[in-house]
Amino acid sequence: MITAAVAGASGYAGAEIVRLLLGHPKVEVGALTAAGNAGTRFGDLAPHLTPLADRVLEPTTAEVLAGHDVVFLALPHGHSAAIAAALPESTVVVDCGADFRLRDEADWTTYYDTPFAGTWPYGMPELVGHDGAKGRTHLAGARRVAVPGCYPTAVSLALAPGLAAGVALPDDVVVVAASGTSGAGRSVKPHLLGSEVMGAMSPYGVGGVHRHTPEIEQNLSLAAGSPASVSFTPTLAPMPRGILATVTAKVAPGADAAAVRQAWVDAYADEPCVHLLPEGSWPRTGDVVGSNLVHVQVTLDERVGRVVAVAAVDNLTKGTAGAAVQAMNLALGLPETTGLPLAGVAP
Repeated sequence: MITAAVAGASGYAGAEIVRLLLGHPKVEVGALTAAGNAGTRFGDLAPHLTPLADRVLEPTTAEVLAGHDVVFLALPHGHSAAIAAALPESTVVVDCGADFRLRDEADWTTYYDTPFAGTWPYGMPELVGHDGAKGRTHLAGARRVAVPGCYPTAVSLALAPGLAAGVALPDDVVVVAASGTSGAGRSVKPHLLGSEVMGAMSPYGVGGVHRHTPEIEQNLSLAAGSPASVSFTPTLAPMPRGILATVTAKVAPGADAAAVRQAWVDAYADEPCVHLLPEGSWPRTGDVVGSNLVHVQVTLDERVGRVVAVAAVDNLTKGTAGAAVQAMNLALGLPETTGLPLAGVAP
């Protein structure tokens, strides 16, 4: 059995990792750690995870985490680098924070307030590059993996096939995406109170300032083989989990609706965790809740000459924890979908 520790298990993402590991046939859950919640009974914070309810959360230190085969870091940005550096190189460390996602130091220092820590292999197996290669080629045998952000997961997998196939252009990408409140973490924030959120939607991070912007541009640039320019507007939706991303880009000269559709068919025909819906059906967040699936649809708005791609993802599962477990499977040479739910929960 593989032993796995989860740092930050008291948060939404950390608890979701624990939920998935409890169903993984090859993993034994080891240490569960937290910062301010250290010393707390795990079941008091995650009562739905009954098998581990009586565990007591330990402090997040390298000493507690060492000795496991795999360590998942579900920590705030800027906190992973020091812990990872203190762990053995033989340990598979899967970071769910932003610390190691970006390749360009200038991008990091523009959007984050901690020193640039470097770049790890990027945990989006399905991301297609302009040369046709996919992200999983960098994950086999990896000992350090950076899990993608939840918005970049939805946006990148929505549009990348069109950029890689040359049927969509990267210079004028517009994204409007809605996220459930769990994307903001578990800390108490007045604007996330039920009375503030219920019955209302609101934009935030408007004007190119959201921290996921450079990650989205990095991924779409990789797909296009040239720089992508992205206008990204996130919105907060009155739901606990889920992201619905609507992404548009100019259609390439000479590309028709059939060519656009075929690019997505070719990219995702064999992908177990990305499902291209039948023509005429559109993604809904409710259909992917609790699953490691991304539902995608694409069409061509011929009147204005723009490709329109829509993706739905559970921000806590495929958007974070599921991607982390998927990356661990690839790193350890296990079947990619081991322990991952490929069906949603409804109603």
